[in-house]
Amino acid sequence: MTTVVNLIGSRWWRRPIRAMTLIGTIAALAQPALADEPTILLYGDSLMAGLGLSADEGFMGQLQAAMEDKGLEADLVNASVSGDTTADGLARLDWTLGDPPDAVILGLGANDMLQGLPPAEARSNLEAIMARLDALEVPVLLVGMMANRGLGDDYVEAFDAIYPDLAQEHDALLYPFFLEGVALDPALNQPDLRHPNAEGVAVIVAGVMPLVEELVQRLEP
Repeated sequence: MTTVVNLIGSRWWRRPIRAMTLIGTIAALAQPALADEPTILLYGDSLMAGLGLSADEGFMGQLQAAMEDKGLEADLVNASVSGDTTADGLARLDWTLGDPPDAVILGLGANDMLQGLPPAEARSNLEAIMARLDALEVPVLLVGMMANRGLGDDYVEAFDAIYPDLAQEHDALLYPFFLEGVALDPALNQPDLRHPNAEGVAVIVAGVMPLVEELVQRLEP
């Protein structure tokens, strides 16, 4: 049975969390070791953290259920932090990788785009994260983001190219757009129209599952 460990809780994306609470950290690290199953680290922002949703409704919980239905054996560990930019993710990476996972689902960059940060900086930060994972021989499923078209053609072109380029350079699996089929649909989003509701998460999980299966296959001897 797939086991989910949620290392970090969620907050509104405008108020990024910079560190875990001491109690939450101790509780997470005190989890007993789970024998003979690989660990898959979810490393993202509020979209992976499940902002505004219960544990079962969020990305982590629904992915767990889908993996169990497929008979995929892996332990999900959620190290996603609401509000994180790519720079934030890079800054806490070494701490997070103290006990390296067997695979990573990486989904950062949405907050860079929402804040209008330079695409070159987001690319550089993600490149550094993926290079660190390459050094540890940890396979990656990169979950992409698309820029708001109102940011202008140059920004959109530069930002949207980040994820396919890095996936190719690092031989990573790629799900091009986390919110594929969900973005801006009121029926599939919370009132802010930025964070999916439970039904929207179900659409996302269904879309990404074939790549999750392939990621698990990469862990097989």
